[in-house]
Amino acid sequence: MVSEPVIKTVHLDCFFGAQPVLKDINIEIPRHEILGVIGPANSGKTTFLRALNRLNYLHRTYSQTGEIHLDGRDIRKLSDNLLRKKIGIIFALPQVLPVTIFENVAYGPKVHGMTNRDTLCRTVEEALQRAHLWEEVKDRLAEPAVRLSGGQQQRLCLARTLAVGPEVILYDEPCSGLDPISTAKVEDTMQLLKADYTQILVTNNTKQASRVSERCAFFLMGELVEIGPTRDLFTCPQDQRTDDYITGRFG
Repeated sequence: MVSEPVIKTVHLDCFFGAQPVLKDINIEIPRHEILGVIGPANSGKTTFLRALNRLNYLHRTYSQTGEIHLDGRDIRKLSDNLLRKKIGIIFALPQVLPVTIFENVAYGPKVHGMTNRDTLCRTVEEALQRAHLWEEVKDRLAEPAVRLSGGQQQRLCLARTLAVGPEVILYDEPCSGLDPISTAKVEDTMQLLKADYTQILVTNNTKQASRVSERCAFFLMGELVEIGPTRDLFTCPQDQRTDDYITGRFG
């Protein structure tokens, strides 16, 4: 028996004003997959990512048609609070809060009603361990988060997301501002999280997509050109446009 995909889009069309940005996107994402999303600038990658937890609606001109399902439920029927608990997002630039390292990670659980100090401490430690940051900050939890390096701040943002217990983690160019060592740590963390989370990585770095993802989707001018196992897509793409992009003929 085939299990229900964690995320499924059905004839998804996205618009900013009258301008179509995504056209008839149909994707099913199974549990525990790392899906890479690649394509040139203005191909609709980030719009797709932000549609999954309704962040696009922060733009007053945004509209969409079609459906997005999370665990078989139309996300329009979920509250913003519940949806963004279930689907966390990591942005290109670390968005740390101007408080301590501990309070950054504890913020989400507190918002969702966790008040017991011992439970909070356990939750913070577990999230930092899962983000592979605990050993680096366990003696600095009372320090301002802004003192961390860029790579550490990005993993702190990941820990903050993990602390609320999401099902899905979205990454929007999470390593674009990081050095190679920090990038490797983020990528290693993504691989280790695969056992418990579904992850979707938008990246302009095709090498990163080939290293990290199990399947990859290629977007171009708002269309989903091709999706399939990453190795197949990179070695024998079915569409010439995919091959042209991967081999650097454009983009």
